[in-house]
Amino acid sequence: MKPDLGDLNAFLAVAQSRGFREAARSSGSSASALSEAVRRLETRLGVRLLHRTTRSVTPTEAGGRLIERLAPALGEVQAALDVVNDLRDAPTGTLRLNVPVSAARLVLPAILPDFLAAHPGIQLEIIADDSFVDVLASGCDAGIRYDERLEQDMIAVPIGPRIQRFATAAAPSYLARHGRPQHPRDLLGHACLRGRFASGALTSPWEFERAGEIVRVEPQGRVIVQVGAATDLVVDMAAAGAGIVHLFEDWLRPRFDDGTLEPVLKDWWQPFSGPFLYYSGRRLVPPPLRAFIDFVKAQPTASPEDPVASD
Repeated sequence: MKPDLGDLNAFLAVAQSRGFREAARSSGSSASALSEAVRRLETRLGVRLLHRTTRSVTPTEAGGRLIERLAPALGEVQAALDVVNDLRDAPTGTLRLNVPVSAARLVLPAILPDFLAAHPGIQLEIIADDSFVDVLASGCDAGIRYDERLEQDMIAVPIGPRIQRFATAAAPSYLARHGRPQHPRDLLGHACLRGRFASGALTSPWEFERAGEIVRVEPQGRVIVQVGAATDLVVDMAAAGAGIVHLFEDWLRPRFDDGTLEPVLKDWWQPFSGPFLYYSGRRLVPPPLRAFIDFVKAQPTASPEDPVASD
């Protein structure tokens, strides 16, 4: 026999208030609803729990014994619910994000320190992965991807810079030896440092755009490295004069600033939309993730959520 929790709460409210009307005022329910709940509980238990007269309501012996055990038990239930409410109002727990290496390097450092300072109860776990795994299947709460890589039936929230560019660069020593390309097709005659995704696909073609003209080039070169894990290697090699690199402008900016790399074909650098934080819209959002979503949306570059797709 499993009496309804609502009926137990109704009985306790009436017993403690010593009347149905008093209990109705304190609980926000109606006296008739409370009376029906107590009657239903008594029927299920097969015993009278309250003596009812026109002047008073008092517990029977059975009702008194039930109150002795029930009041602490329901108090524990409420305490358990308060823990959940605390998680919602002051979220605690672990937030797991699956992100590409570029986002871990270029997007999150400007966001995470302030987020963690605002939410001291949240632990953070970042999995930097360029293989585009299913974030939910991998045990993560959310991921960061660019629009062409977003999974279907997910909710997407802009995060980080809304416009980015791929930059092409080479060391001054390389350009002094081999000349400076004047058009993207000139790259076909240069040593280009290329990347390969974990899936095996090359990062080519390199795409350029100027005045509405788009040019795609299949670069050639003797060096290919895995995207993400070895990206810094091609940057270092380019700075050492080994060839031309094509990468996020923000990734190369420190090299531009210190002069170890020079921009190449800057008028042709193609802009593209920035990344998105994405998560499932088919389940309740865990409190740490909800806190992160709200924090990201409050940033100057954030905008309202955009559903990627729906059934």
